[in-house]
Amino acid sequence: MNRDLEFAPWRFWAEADEAEQADQLDVQRAMAGSRPEHSFAEKCFVSELASVQCDRLDMGRSSYIAAGALVTGSIEMGTHCTINAYSIVRGPVRFGRAVRVGAHTSIIGFNHTMTDPDTDVFRQPISERGIEVGDDVWIGSHCVILDGVRIGERSVIAAGAVVTKDVPAGAVVAGNPARVLRWRVPALAPSDATAAPGMTPGPAPAGRPDPDLEQVLRAFGDRARSQGAQILARAWDARTGLFADKPGGPATVRAQCDAVEIADLLTGHAPPQRSREETVAMLRGWQDPRTGLVGELGRPDPQAPPDLTDPDAAYHVLSVGYALDLLGSSFPTPIHAVAGLSADDIVTFLDGLPWPEQAWRAGHWVDALGTALLWNRRQDAAAPPGQLEALIGWLILRADPQTGMWGQGGKGGLLQPVNGFYRASRGTLAQFGIAVPHAERVVDTVLRHARDARYFTPERQNACNVLDVAHPLWLVRAHDYRTAEQSQLAERLLRDCLGRWHDDAGFGFSAGGAAGARSDAEPGLQGTEMWLSIIWLLADLLGLSGALGYRPRGVHRPEAATSVAGLGR
Repeated sequence: MNRDLEFAPWRFWAEADEAEQADQLDVQRAMAGSRPEHSFAEKCFVSELASVQCDRLDMGRSSYIAAGALVTGSIEMGTHCTINAYSIVRGPVRFGRAVRVGAHTSIIGFNHTMTDPDTDVFRQPISERGIEVGDDVWIGSHCVILDGVRIGERSVIAAGAVVTKDVPAGAVVAGNPARVLRWRVPALAPSDATAAPGMTPGPAPAGRPDPDLEQVLRAFGDRARSQGAQILARAWDARTGLFADKPGGPATVRAQCDAVEIADLLTGHAPPQRSREETVAMLRGWQDPRTGLVGELGRPDPQAPPDLTDPDAAYHVLSVGYALDLLGSSFPTPIHAVAGLSADDIVTFLDGLPWPEQAWRAGHWVDALGTALLWNRRQDAAAPPGQLEALIGWLILRADPQTGMWGQGGKGGLLQPVNGFYRASRGTLAQFGIAVPHAERVVDTVLRHARDARYFTPERQNACNVLDVAHPLWLVRAHDYRTAEQSQLAERLLRDCLGRWHDDAGFGFSAGGAAGARSDAEPGLQGTEMWLSIIWLLADLLGLSGALGYRPRGVHRPEAATSVAGLGR
């Protein structure tokens, strides 16, 4: 084999010949055969010149281990991760998506204790807390990252840094010990970042929450994470081998995806009811090869290809796509129903959506369209030029400068435009990391909507309506506008929903009315996944999300899934 590719594995699948590619797949099969805990997604590479001594190795799509690397323990790698030449990664270590580790770096997820001065250190017990690295993190050469560290998304660890404390999302850190130099993502910087060069944890609070709220959130996070396995077991139907949203209910595509998201949030692993490989194969197998969409289970004509007019198939672009992403995989084919649309087709499609009277429904289709473009671009699928530009350009130009929204209010007050804004912006501006136009007007509109007693008194709340307030405020939080009011609202909604947790069952979708009589108040997977994400967003608006011990990484992830600039490379 060309030895250059052993040291530059990101070039392997483009430059290696068929025999070399077959040899690499044989290497992976042999590793997986010797240890069932080893799994490899598409287009991974493990150099035969690396020393891989893992108890568990889970490599996402297009992830690589280069020559000379030493990799041991339990290692999880998301998609597009690279451990470069002569680096040492010793687990437990968990990488998110697009983590790059420079040469000669050491990431050590355990430590020797030294409590007994009369015993040689190497004879004393080992402690391990593990290391977690978020999405889109660049770790330079000759860095050292020590046990127990959490490195936030979109951060950069400068060459030679020694990281002993958690790194906030979006920061650039350097030195020994590492300290924040500046912010790669200025929107994630705390308001006093320039005055505090140390490891300042995330955005500063928008107001002054009750001082006991952090402890309440910490206790809730501990409680929820300790019950993740029971919540999943409750929804599992051993007869069908599938999850249902609630015990005794029908199995649905979304329930399988919600289970993946909840397992990732609360346990850090795939649902234990089936292997990761089985779940990936099942979800990929449901994609229709003609349209690239996933229809609902048990639909009347399973032979008829689903299309984007089917609301279930449209939402499955999100739910199945992100479930596969969390599992280190992807759809087997592009979303063909979108791949062939020209820029003019997209503008015509947007013009025809029911914005005036049904902005939420319009946002639903935009969310599916934007997310399909994301998955297709990640696969480098052939498409007419200008698709994303047409979608984003239409939204920016058509946003109402008075409200920041794309729809209009009516008898339901601002429910339709605000909920439609969340769906449309989630799949486009938020997902691709693009600034929201008229951000202060968005805050005005959302805060006005949140005063509507029809939707926001405690007994009338549901997950959709609260999420569709929490996410827009989080999305424009860097504008530092009406922050005290946002803080008060976030704290009020947090305290409302935290009290609705059901032990070993999770959350219902709705509060259930004054008497708790609504059927969607029964705990289920959908309500649990959505409220866990809502709680994180509201807590983060207050600067307290770190107390929860989890962070959404799927459909309701807070950060962009990619950037337009990154997709252009």
